Amino acid sequence: MPGISETPTSRQVSDVPSPRRLLSSSTVYEGRIWDVVSDAFQLGEDTGTLVRDYIDHPGAVAVLPMNDDGEILLLKQYRHPVGMDLWEIPAGLLDIEGEDFVVGAARELAEEADVTAATWNVLADFFNSPGSSSEAIRIYLARGLGEVPEAERHVRTDEEAEIELRWVPLTDAVAAVLEGRLHNPSAVVGILAAAAAKADGFANLRPADAPWPAHPSQR
Repeated sequence: MPGISETPTSRQVSDVPSPRRLLSSSTVYEGRIWDVVSDAFQLGEDTGTLVRDYIDHPGAVAVLPMNDDGEILLLKQYRHPVGMDLWEIPAGLLDIEGEDFVVGAARELAEEADVTAATWNVLADFFNSPGSSSEAIRIYLARGLGEVPEAERHVRTDEEAEIELRWVPLTDAVAAVLEGRLHNPSAVVGILAAAAAKADGFANLRPADAPWPAHPSQR
């Protein structure tokens, strides 16, 4: 475009760490699952002090299960903050200290969908709401699916007790996103990423153990 110069680095965009001078940090609210932190910092040597409050989040993983027919598994769950039943993909907090990311994802897949997977790849990494939360989410594509034996299945309680499962063709899921019928961020990102990755038969997806430097535990 006129007026915009292109450099070698501009051809491949990539988010990078940007350390700033932290003047103070304090927990202003301790919640059941996550806390609210208030940080005072400077953007540069000659700038004033900025204060930002945000949710200090342990991060999460999500799983897009895909069967041999190319269908994906969605689950419906009530979400109280928005007062809606949302179609989502299995997901959960990384709240077990030291737990491997893929192990956490497999645990959530088994607990929420009674499903196991033999093949795992990274679909996408993203920040859920980077202006107000440190939450980093990794979405996996899970294939080679099997069922958790009935005797070993997790007993779902509270909102999870209402979970409804449905297999959906990937193309139908993409249409639901583009038509504004799906709103869960992990589902939206995972579905569109899977549709893009399908173009080359998922050959260029990262391995399940790919580095995740954006996760708080890695920084």
